[in-house]
Order: sequence, then C-alpha cells, then structure tokens
Amino acid sequence: MTIVLLLMAAGVAVAQDRSLMAAHQQRLAELFERTASAPTDNERYLASEEAVQELAAALDEEQSERWQWKLPNSVSVLTSPDKKLRVFTWAVVSDEGEFECFGAVQFYNDRSEQYEYRLLNDKSDEVIGREESVLRPDCWLGAIYQDLLQTTASDRTYYTLLGWNGVDNITDMRVIEPVTLRGGTPQFGAAVFRRERNLRRVVLEYRGDAAVGMGYDEQTVSVTTRERVKKNGRYVTVEKTKEHKERMIIFDEVEPQMEGMKGLFQYYVPSGAELAYVWVDGKWELRHGAQGRLADKKLNKSFAPLPKSSPSYEYKQN
Repeated sequence: MTIVLLLMAAGVAVAQDRSLMAAHQQRLAELFERTASAPTDNERYLASEEAVQELAAALDEEQSERWQWKLPNSVSVLTSPDKKLRVFTWAVVSDEGEFECFGAVQFYNDRSEQYEYRLLNDKSDEVIGREESVLRPDCWLGAIYQDLLQTTASDRTYYTLLGWNGVDNITDMRVIEPVTLRGGTPQFGAAVFRRERNLRRVVLEYRGDAAVGMGYDEQTVSVTTRERVKKNGRYVTVEKTKEHKERMIIFDEVEPQMEGMKGLFQYYVPSGAELAYVWVDGKWELRHGAQGRLADKKLNKSFAPLPKSSPSYEYKQN
C-alpha cells in the first residue's frame, strides 16, 4: 500500500511539473510575440523584460532542463547533444533599426552537480577586442544563435555557436562563438583556432544589405599540393588539385570595397571567396578553397527563421 501511495504521489508531482512548465511556455510565447511585433519601442522592450523574468522563473523549476520548448521563431532555443548546455536568444529591434539581444544559458555545473542558469547581458557596444576577449554571461557579445556544434578533444568538451546580429540599419554581424563550461559558469570565447594565437571568436561585420552566408555543413574543399614529376627526361614541379568533402563551418570572406576603408564595416562586402573551419586534433583549422555554393547547398541566402530543433552535430575526437 505504501509503495502504491508513493507512486501515486510521484505521478501527481510529475503532472504538476508539466502543468507549471506548460504555463510558463504559454506565457513566454505571448511575450515573445509582443517582443517581435508590438508597435512601439516601449512595448517591445517591456515585453522582453517580462520575458526575461518569466524565463528565469521557468528555469528555476525543478527538472526544467528536460522540458521540450515550443516557442515562436523569433526566439532561438538550442540544446547541445550531451544535454549539458541550452541557449535561449532573441532580439528587440528599435524604431531606429538598432538590435539589442537578450537571452539565457542553462548548463550543467559539474561542481554543484546540478543544472543552473545565467542571464545574458548584451554589452556589444562596450566590448574591447571583441575577437580576442573571453567573456562571461554578464558581459556578452550579443547574437541570435542559429546553430550549436559540440566537439571534443581528449577529455575536454567545446560548444561552438554560430550566430547573427542585425546590429543597426547600417551593418549586420555574424559570429563563431566557442563556449566552455569551466569554473561553475559558461565562458564565451576560447583559444580553439589553430595558428591564430590571439583569436577567441570570429566576428564578421559587414554592410547590412550584403548577403553573407555562414553555416555548418558537409561541403567540398580543394587542396593544392606541389609535387616533383619527371617530364621529358627532367624533373619539374607541378601543382595538383584534389577535391574532397568534409563537415565544416563555411562562410563568406568579407573585405572593404576599396582601399582606405579598413575598419569601416558599412563598406564591407563578400570578396567572392569562401573560407571554412574544420575540426582537426582539437582545434578549428582554417581552410581556403572551400566551395559552398553547390546546386543544392546554397548558403548565400536571406536570414531565415531560426531552427527550433536541437542540433544533431557532434564531433568526438580523442
């Protein structure tokens, strides 16, 4: 009889948990709709502030990390394959066309052996050395994340986020953001880019109406080697090019339209070349000669609604 009562009590508790999370989800869905479509700045920002509070309350609920969120496309929810990291991001657009990003990160703390969360505070305008700095949730280079990649090397796990930010009515930004879970809180930025000693993240800022692609996919890369071959009785050096497919972060290279505009990002556009990062021996290695515009793999396209499902990408390398 005691066992039956305990099982019944457990069933009631689970039902209550689901009811609470469903209520949080419904309230958040309403707030995110207002954040995206309310007619005035004040209404949009107020809705976002309320969404931050509601999300914090939801993440405080026991076993909230197991909830499968269904929210509007204006908010991105990404979960790592190992279920140790979940990232929520969205933006509020002002009447002047300026973007401010908001979000939260829920993660498993190995020290406390429980799930915790931190709110993300967009400090894009204050970050100095944005490609070299290691940042924390309270000082974050804001972005709406579109993909989450999990990679491992030896006994260390890295999470790499691919994000986008509308910035303002002049420029847009794309970012490759490595994340690690160390010291009881997530750290944004990590030295995982081979032969780029001071690089902690990749930031592309460019003219707002330019089409700049970035994505994670299996694409073709060309490798050119120099070989000594015998020709007409003598040895000569020839170049040979081979193509093969790899999974990679592939993106358009951007550069100023003309000399003298370095650092003036409103004049940056795609150069016509594509670059790629491939995970090799615990580092993202830069490759030239990537080809991302295959007939059925067009990456240069308008910003699309954010994916709602958990990413399926994971590399394991010892």
